[in-house]
Amino acid sequence: QVHRAVLKDGSDVVMKIQYPGVADSIESDIENVRRLLTYTNLIPKGLFLDRAIKVAKQELARECDYFLEASNQKRYKELLSDSEGYYVPRVTDELSSKKVLTSEFVPGVPIDKVAVLSQETRNYVGCKLLELTIKELFVFRFMQTDPNWSNFLYDDSERQFNLIDFGAAREFPKKFVDDYLRMVVACANRDRAGVLEMSRRLGFLTGEEPEVMLDAHVEAAFIVGVPFATPGGHDFRANNITHSVSNLGATMLKYRLTPPPDEVYSLHRKLSGAFLACIKIGAVVPCREMLFKVYEQYDFSDDHLEVLSNTG
Repeated sequence: QVHRAVLKDGSDVVMKIQYPGVADSIESDIENVRRLLTYTNLIPKGLFLDRAIKVAKQELARECDYFLEASNQKRYKELLSDSEGYYVPRVTDELSSKKVLTSEFVPGVPIDKVAVLSQETRNYVGCKLLELTIKELFVFRFMQTDPNWSNFLYDDSERQFNLIDFGAAREFPKKFVDDYLRMVVACANRDRAGVLEMSRRLGFLTGEEPEVMLDAHVEAAFIVGVPFATPGGHDFRANNITHSVSNLGATMLKYRLTPPPDEVYSLHRKLSGAFLACIKIGAVVPCREMLFKVYEQYDFSDDHLEVLSNTG
């Protein structure tokens, strides 16, 4: 429950108050969902339900700890202090606890409402959203992984994103980020060997999959890499990649031999949310230039393996 309030000094704040019993019910609620899905046979084996349930329990438990969220919010404010176009509201510590979080009120509209604004504004918003997403993963290695459009409030008068809700923020290990960046660049360059090698290193593949699975996996990777494949602005509305990927889903679910790494559940939720937001507002974004700007300055922890065929 979120309430707007005014402090005695006249400052506007927002108080996020946890509904009683929510944290205690997570385990039983998710377990009931798991039983229902298991009994009804609605979930194919290739989704590895037990692993997804385990990760969901961990993530939801973290989101119920408002001390942790307040710490995440302060960390984001520091990380973005020198980044133009973003603002993170101040936490009011004296009015916060494990189940209450009080923050400075910030104005703005959710991302989807930007769709009615000018094309120039939509392009700007799309650029800032993708810039933030790339920076979170490959620069900060610390990402707010809840892509809810209401967590990104755009203030057109300031041309600025006011960012809220940091309960789902998490860190990513350096080695994972190293290989994931190599993987994204391989996807952008349609480098089949690079995609397969990084997929095995990251844990997407075991190395024992049949060729039909490898073909579907690589094709899905190339589709996801489309926004980064060519220089210049990528028109998200003209190239809806979500429909193309979904057509390969049945094959991958049938032949998948291992669940994805735990980091990927929250990461891919955020990445797909960013792409869907850009599709929704019809943004045109120079994705390749943004990716390679980071890639060319990136400090890999190990450089003994280079699988990227073309970084130009």
